[in-house]
Amino acid sequence: MKMSINRRQVSRRSILAGAAALGLTGTLAACGGSDDDSGGSDSGPVRLTYWSWAPNMEKVAAIWNKKNPGITVTVSKQASGGEIVSKLITAKKAGNAPDLIQVEYQSLPTLVSNDVLADITKYAGDTKSQFAEGLWGMVTLGTDALYAIPQDAGPLMFYYREDLFKKHGLTVPKTWTEFAETARAARKAVPDAYLTTFSANDPGLFAGLAQQAGGKWWTVDGNGKWTVGIDDAATKQVAGFWGGLVQEGVIDNQPMYTPAWNNALNKGTHLAWVSAVWAPGVLVSSAPDTKGKWRMAPLPQWKSGENVTGSWGGSSTGVSTDSQHAEAAAKFATWLNTDPEALAALVKEVAIYPAATKGQSGDVLTTPEFFSNQADFYTTAGQIAATTAAAAWGPNVNTAYTTFQDAFGKASKAKKEAQFDSALATVQSKTFADMKKQGFEVTEA
Repeated sequence: MKMSINRRQVSRRSILAGAAALGLTGTLAACGGSDDDSGGSDSGPVRLTYWSWAPNMEKVAAIWNKKNPGITVTVSKQASGGEIVSKLITAKKAGNAPDLIQVEYQSLPTLVSNDVLADITKYAGDTKSQFAEGLWGMVTLGTDALYAIPQDAGPLMFYYREDLFKKHGLTVPKTWTEFAETARAARKAVPDAYLTTFSANDPGLFAGLAQQAGGKWWTVDGNGKWTVGIDDAATKQVAGFWGGLVQEGVIDNQPMYTPAWNNALNKGTHLAWVSAVWAPGVLVSSAPDTKGKWRMAPLPQWKSGENVTGSWGGSSTGVSTDSQHAEAAAKFATWLNTDPEALAALVKEVAIYPAATKGQSGDVLTTPEFFSNQADFYTTAGQIAATTAAAAWGPNVNTAYTTFQDAFGKASKAKKEAQFDSALATVQSKTFADMKKQGFEVTEA
């Protein structure tokens, strides 16, 4: 049996087109009744299940449950990343997906194309006004639908050792051209050190840098036709820039999150780190001897005077198409990510940086212990977060990321700029081929 999707808006039909081509939607409709947008009856006591990997999320839900005895939310702890995505798709096929789902932004198109996430536009009210435009674009997928409420944000920033920059007369770069100059100056001043490293083991950072440069890796039109443009001009610029610095020998090429990388940060042989707002938590364990020596600044810009950043990480709260209480679920998702008490609890208990603008300031956001010399850390972070560009994710991010790790891993080891360019072409071709194989109507930019 094939699911009838003619009652959905064109925007949703666009996202579902690939799944329909595979015949997936027939199975999904038979199990989930996803064409019924009534949201179920919420007249009696409602019990909702929320799949989340975040620590202590049950403590935040407890605040809601105490105030809303008619709608009880039970948190079910799950793994993150690709594991929860696969589990959700399987659950949807069986017709028993949870009511509420914690979803990473890059996973949204995959779950939408498998009809796991409901369009909750009619329950959102004026929620849009509480988030930066770029973040809101990540949960609408550039359409007129709404598939989740933003929960936490990961705006990119530039972290640097303030003490070492002063010692060696280094300048905090405001543009990427200045970044390259600082990398060269650092190498001259401290021959056994580097400004930072290019790492291929976490594609999220490179994706965020491409996002800042204006890269649009996936786009879809109103007729459901996708375009893959991972090797667009903006991303080529980013790949060539980093490949050139690695080839020149002024940027290191070792992967992040290894003992060697930790040691480089801790001993100061890496003087800086391009990372996201959550970096202080990593530094606590990776570079314990450097407390109070770091400072944060906005990400360097491609053009002087610009003010835009990318994102690395972050998640949202969605409602599944299996939920019989979509309205109640959307009410909780909105409360969780916009209510002042909920936002404070997310910061305190879950240790996230809220996506909601009003959650990015206030007493609950105490200066990170590693940045005791920067009392305005979160004030600056909020200003940066407001400039986050919208990401353009597609339904096979996992394929792109896996290919990236392999191709760029080899390129960084080879230390050849040309190989960075060819690695990007490889990610493009394999991502496009995978979408075509899955049955999506797709072209290349």
